[in-house]
Amino acid sequence: MLVLIMVGLVGAVLLSRFVSDFVAGMTILNLPGEPVTSNTNSTPDPNNLGEQTPIAPTLGAPEPAVEAPEWDGKTRVNLLVMGIDARSPDATAPLTDTMILFTLDPLANTAAMVSIPRDLWVKIPGSDYGKINTAYSIGEAFQLPGGGPGLAIATVEDLLGVPIQYYAQIDFEAFVSFIDNINGVKVDIPESIQLDIVNTPRSYWLEPGRYTLTGELALAYVRNRSTAGGDFDRAKRQQQVILAIRDRILAFNMMPTLIARAPQLYANLSAGIHTNLSLTQALALAQKALSVPRDQIVSKAINNEYVNFGTSPEGLQMLRPIPNKIRELRDEIFEGTSVVSSTGAQDIQSILQDENASVSVRNASSVEGLAAKTAEYLRGQGINVVEETNAAYQTYTTVTFYGAKPYTLRFLVDLMKIAPSTRIVYAYDPAATVDIVLNLGDDFAASNPLP
Repeated sequence: MLVLIMVGLVGAVLLSRFVSDFVAGMTILNLPGEPVTSNTNSTPDPNNLGEQTPIAPTLGAPEPAVEAPEWDGKTRVNLLVMGIDARSPDATAPLTDTMILFTLDPLANTAAMVSIPRDLWVKIPGSDYGKINTAYSIGEAFQLPGGGPGLAIATVEDLLGVPIQYYAQIDFEAFVSFIDNINGVKVDIPESIQLDIVNTPRSYWLEPGRYTLTGELALAYVRNRSTAGGDFDRAKRQQQVILAIRDRILAFNMMPTLIARAPQLYANLSAGIHTNLSLTQALALAQKALSVPRDQIVSKAINNEYVNFGTSPEGLQMLRPIPNKIRELRDEIFEGTSVVSSTGAQDIQSILQDENASVSVRNASSVEGLAAKTAEYLRGQGINVVEETNAAYQTYTTVTFYGAKPYTLRFLVDLMKIAPSTRIVYAYDPAATVDIVLNLGDDFAASNPLP
């Protein structure tokens, strides 16, 4: 049944439309990452960026947690999927060949995925700057708490500023076996492409057209880096195959068959698939993800629009993130028109109750008692205000958002007429004790829109 996890996750969670209905105009501050140098005249070959030796962590290395939280079926879920090349017997600390972040919003019934290029130059928590595909290897090689998955999760969290609850790690052999177990995947190939079969001298040229790819052909297709766009084209092909897996499962109503073949699938795939999801969690996620409409799927990638080409201290060519662009991409993925604005009062109350976001109301104005009065009103609207206190003075009202409670945030922004969007801040902090902090400024005190 563990394989059903990947049937559901790799074939469904992995694909349904990442996110939506978040916060229109949300802005991130202090995005981590090395500042970008502006002078880049050359454009290196994206097909040949080289490899990097993992850098040992310092004594202050963090302890990235990979313990899976319980899922209530209502909270947004983020999942990091990693493709691992562990074919060599001595590959005890392999690099990640693929990293894709998925998110599922069960309330909006939406999901999406964003591909992260392996040559992205980022800060590895507890270590130094390096290519993002070395994070897993460092965690494994130096036996850090949480191992490779833990450090990979921590690195992506720092890069994008979103919490990641779950991971799934898949090696090449498991991928091939899985595709063969669903009798291949059907894909449209837009241009001539050479497919080199992994671990063999065999190679095939495919002309443009529709093909049903076997497992080994599908693996060669998603790993190819020889087209003009290099890794960027490869990310598109990977997402194409992921969606094709979902379509294959749904089109042929394969879930009952896969369930019946669970023992065989488990024997074939369990050695190559590792995840912190329990069987119950995986099945619940798979069931929910399969209900997401195909036209609601959002596919994004950190491509040449979001990076500059550069050279590492070791002389390797790499991709340096452009912080502002990465912010825009992340905001685009996690924002949208809230369902709250288009539902009735009873539905709004139900949504807010389901989210149960914890809110801290803080008086940052010059008017005494404003936090208590506002908190009392918000509780009457169904908001879970857990704290009312004072804060340092500020002229304008702001909202600071932690975690994954977008509907309560959107409700507060609309209700309190908070604008512009620069006063809505997404501040990732795994140690945060509340989901939302509302700081009431003098602008709110002067023209309080509440009764």
